[in-house]
Amino acid sequence: MDEQGQPVAPGEAGEVLLRGYHIMQGYFEDEKATAETIDADGWLHTGDVGVLDERGYLRITDRLKDMFIVGGFNCYPAEIERMLSNHPEVAQVAVVGVADERMGEVGCACVVARDGVALDQEAFIAWCRANMANYKVPRFVLQLDGLPVNASNKVQKRDLLQIVKSRLAPVSQPA
Repeated sequence: MDEQGQPVAPGEAGEVLLRGYHIMQGYFEDEKATAETIDADGWLHTGDVGVLDERGYLRITDRLKDMFIVGGFNCYPAEIERMLSNHPEVAQVAVVGVADERMGEVGCACVVARDGVALDQEAFIAWCRANMANYKVPRFVLQLDGLPVNASNKVQKRDLLQIVKSRLAPVSQPA
């Protein structure tokens, strides 16, 4: 579904909603959380972003809470991260959205470079501009020694966002 609750076409990203006898009826003794998760028509809003292919198969692509909006365009970090991981100097990468006066939000790529490589940020941004839509190009690049992960080796975006905020001054960057 899109932001207005309308179905999206095959190949387009939208929130994954579920309904049926197998779905929970609500959170135990938490009406507020239930109302935030299950709408009046009984649809459970998973918070996952997915894409249906032409055969009707669902591919989960991201989490809705990780999405950020650049000048009216929805940016899904997992999609941008997949593209950035193809860069020859990148060992690991995670993308978060940060506030921007002009665009609302912009992307910040947190990069762990391959061993023995010093990431050339200007060349990295030029590569991004050549390989993705302008609104997806990170406006900030932070080179880190490692990404904050949990015991399952999943990047902890909340912790990463705190690192990003501590390193970036609130400025507006030209597009």
